[in-house]
Amino acid sequence: MKKYFQFEELGTNYRREIIGGLTTFLAMAYILVVNPMILSLETVEGLPDSMHMDKGAVFTATAIACALGSILMGVLAKYPIALAPGMGLNAFFAYTVVLTFGIPWEVALTACFVAGVIFILLSLTGIRETIINAIPAELKYAVGAGIGLFITFVGLQNAKVIVNNDATLIGIGNLADPNVLLTIFGLIITVIMMVKGISGGIFYGMLITAIVGMFFKLVPIPDAIFSKVPSLEPTFGVALEPIFNDSASLMTTQFIVVVLTFLFVNFFDTAGTLISVANQAGLMKNGKLKNAGKALMADAITTTVGAVAGTSTVTSYVESSAGVAAGARSGFAAVVTGILFILALFFYPVLSVITSAVTAPALILVGVLMVSTLGDIDWRKFETAVPAFFVIISMPFTYSIATGIAIGFIFYPITMIVAGRIKEIHPIMYGLWVIFVCYFIFL
Repeated sequence: MKKYFQFEELGTNYRREIIGGLTTFLAMAYILVVNPMILSLETVEGLPDSMHMDKGAVFTATAIACALGSILMGVLAKYPIALAPGMGLNAFFAYTVVLTFGIPWEVALTACFVAGVIFILLSLTGIRETIINAIPAELKYAVGAGIGLFITFVGLQNAKVIVNNDATLIGIGNLADPNVLLTIFGLIITVIMMVKGISGGIFYGMLITAIVGMFFKLVPIPDAIFSKVPSLEPTFGVALEPIFNDSASLMTTQFIVVVLTFLFVNFFDTAGTLISVANQAGLMKNGKLKNAGKALMADAITTTVGAVAGTSTVTSYVESSAGVAAGARSGFAAVVTGILFILALFFYPVLSVITSAVTAPALILVGVLMVSTLGDIDWRKFETAVPAFFVIISMPFTYSIATGIAIGFIFYPITMIVAGRIKEIHPIMYGLWVIFVCYFIFL
């Protein structure tokens, strides 16, 4: 096992990998609660029952997709990166495709399935890996830093340290709010342990924060340990039915737009996460990702299987950076995370203690670690500094990893051509320029 996952070469051990995998699980376990809530349109009143996906089935499908994706990523690509249904993509699925476009959720799942099949074909041909490796080093560093700022912003927002402000868009939250104070406490405790160099400091910080939260009744104490696994029957295989029984519903412009959106956003969300987390873990060699093709295949397979099970598009999760920060370096950590998602099927009540106040400090501090790549960018060269800067600031400002990548990549060929460095531009970057421009115009 140690030899397969290259423990000695990566300078890691079972303890670090287990803690790292557990930390990643805790940082992203919220998806087991949030994804069913979003896809079932639970908070939208007045809808016919046919528009609501079965919440229990979506929970089971989510856990299965997380487990399968994480284990495949760990075993095939040997990266400490976990997978789960993408936030943003699930909201697009529910509120845009189903609620706004009026497309039945069954057909929306078919769109996810089709996008997954296309992912597999692209991965088999090596196109996805070629595209990722064609991205210049400066932009890869920018992607990592941008995701760091993005995930910090998400943590601050989830904990309500930062809130909506009609005058300035965002503002400071209510610092007298007990849950905000719990987040600040967790942040201070975690910072102290990390400064002291305590291995797994982020995980221990989350654990202490949860215990303190229970003591002050800010974090609920589970009323049970075990629960029955909800049936997958209401959603399993539904994605395949329109293909065989109602193919006419798939021959529409809207359906094509939906598939392309799932395809585009998932591709570059995954690419961005792979680049940033692999770089953080020291797995990037000469600006290239080893085993990138296998990592992308794991993502593609899971997206397809996830759609059949009954959940929206699956992608690599940036919360994996929390596990890397806690010591994870190999695919064994991702396997640990996957196993924990399987166990989560039976321990659903325990997940209630993983509130945003518990996970927020980890997400906030991961940003500190990830922006270190800013030092690798040559800010004296304006032609590369500008696109890198736009990648970095666009991710948190647009609340989208893919959009941030798109904006920076549009500027890159322009500034490089004007600077007389046209020969340094990889041909693929021109193709991406066209794709990104079309993305903003049509999607």
